[in-house]
Amino acid sequence: MNQGQEVTIRPRGHSMRGKVNDGDLVTLVPAQELPLEVGDVVLVRVAGKDYLHLIKAISGGRCLIGNNRGGINGWVGCQSIYGKAVDIRRST
Repeated sequence: MNQGQEVTIRPRGHSMRGKVNDGDLVTLVPAQELPLEVGDVVLVRVAGKDYLHLIKAISGGRCLIGNNRGGINGWVGCQSIYGKAVDIRRST
């Protein structure tokens, strides 16, 4: 994502179950290319770790990041969001 290119990833884990399931194919575009909105699935760095999580709220140039199971990671500057999911294909 740091080269401004679209990427496709296959994330592992269950914290986003229902939005992104373990092994789904997720296409991300650089976050600067599209407006960020509450509910977006994004690639973000929180406290030095990268997550594929949700934007829960936006306020004053900051985004509240959390998973799809009620967990909250915290507020980050929106510049910490590197990619936005534009396509999620279910694994078979």
